Amino acid sequence: MIDVKTQDGIAVLTLAHGKANALDSEFCKALAARFMALRVGDTKAVVITGQGKIFSAGVDLIRVSEGGEDYVRKFLPALHRLYDAVFNHPKPVIAAINGHAIAGGAVLAACADRRIMAREGGRIGVTEMLVGVPFPALAFEIVRFTVPPRYLPEFTLGGATYETEAALQRGWIDEVVAPAELLPRALVAAQSLAALSPSAFAQTKMQIRQAVTERMTQSGEATEQAVTDIWAAPETLSRIRDFVARRLKKA
Repeated sequence: MIDVKTQDGIAVLTLAHGKANALDSEFCKALAARFMALRVGDTKAVVITGQGKIFSAGVDLIRVSEGGEDYVRKFLPALHRLYDAVFNHPKPVIAAINGHAIAGGAVLAACADRRIMAREGGRIGVTEMLVGVPFPALAFEIVRFTVPPRYLPEFTLGGATYETEAALQRGWIDEVVAPAELLPRALVAAQSLAALSPSAFAQTKMQIRQAVTERMTQSGEATEQAVTDIWAAPETLSRIRDFVARRLKKA
């Protein structure tokens, strides 16, 4: 599921879960565990990337459509733990977005401290509304934290995805580079942040994300319950199955 290499103290995690790096329970648990393990030891920073033309296509809707309510109620907590492990990782995290980062995959990229994308490598955006599901509580807060406020309604309600230049202009990503330069540039960015005092970096990162932590403490549990009930509802699962039949299985 995850290929791990270390270069000069930087852990490079290459997602390798099928051709789309779709987020299912097992993949979420494995990636979250990897980030938790990297909290200790000599690793100075983390680069996360994918293979081929896809960074991550988001939640594995085929698994959701087949697993139904029972799977949903087990999967969403695993997705939450993944986002929490990456977003709140105390060391620098760079997303080297090699290709499409869609829906939950865009949220995963948004967890990073810096997002660098390969020019014309793919599209990025959150498409939850097109499927008919609300954002899990932490996923929404991560998007709210990452993107410019003026674009938040457009991104979350419109369900559009953006090519690299448009994504850069709208703040989905921080930098666009030639595909061949993606990983080298991500390593340079990781080394630059890793050169800072680790304790000062971790403390400052925590303070930057404090508003997310406070909102999750105040209303995260209630929001997550409401979101889970909608995802698990028969009419939502029917809508997801229809989306899978129309868009995914045909593709």
